[in-house]
Amino acid sequence: ADKANKPPRRPIVFVGSSSIRMWKTLAEDFPKHKVMNRGFGGSHISDSIAFADRIVTPYKPSMVFMYAGDNDIGAGKSPEQVLVDFKTFVGKVHAADKKVKIRFIAIKPSLKRWNLVEPIKEANKLIAEYCATDKRLEYIDVFTPMLGADGKPMPELFVKDGLHMTPAGYAIW
Repeated sequence: ADKANKPPRRPIVFVGSSSIRMWKTLAEDFPKHKVMNRGFGGSHISDSIAFADRIVTPYKPSMVFMYAGDNDIGAGKSPEQVLVDFKTFVGKVHAADKKVKIRFIAIKPSLKRWNLVEPIKEANKLIAEYCATDKRLEYIDVFTPMLGADGKPMPELFVKDGLHMTPAGYAIW
């Protein structure tokens, strides 16, 4: 992608799993910002750590948005491990540039993984608490606005697989 299009200077880098990779309207949704999509399907936070030196830090981002943790919980990782991995990612990014702001997009409530809602809520809570300890970090709650009046994920926000989002889901993000 970098060979086809020269990366912008000090972009906002979006990293994480397929929910980021599939955000096809990212540049249109943030027209006043230089954004880069570096999401990749099936990834865990540990994958973003492993590849941070290739997909995040070389761009000298002004800000990083991460959406991950969904696949981690789905694979059986504990909320505590998700937090440890996020802290490790933050440490790796801040080792390259201490001033970079990192925004964690909450693990979304999905139709497919609704059976995992309790560990998802716990992971979100732990990450929100951690983000509150550092002014460079922010937790973005997309979980709550994706719930309907019945307290469950709104079906219209998801494509047929019940995991990935429609444009309406991304509009909430």
